[in-house]
Amino acid sequence: MMSDKDDEGDGAVIVEVKPRTKRPPLYKVMLLNDDYTPMEFVVHVLERFFGMNHAQAFEIMLTVHKKGLAVVGVFSHEIAETKVTQVMDRARQHQHPLQCTMERE
Repeated sequence: MMSDKDDEGDGAVIVEVKPRTKRPPLYKVMLLNDDYTPMEFVVHVLERFFGMNHAQAFEIMLTVHKKGLAVVGVFSHEIAETKVTQVMDRARQHQHPLQCTMERE
């Protein structure tokens, strides 16, 4: 049999601590303006690799053209790196100097 003393305990409270996982850092993928890549090609890249519809892609292309660069998406490191590679490969295939970069948000 348990005594009353055992039921009272020592006043300590056991709290289950869940480990907090840190969210991975996100990276901005950006297109940079140049004087040679056709606007239609930039729109094509935005539709193809960033899933934008034509109107969205056209608007971002104009931002790149007017401001010199635009953020076209925010992704985990691996996805951002893949997007940059895809854009740069496509630009090279079509002999355009389009530049795509990524930076930590």
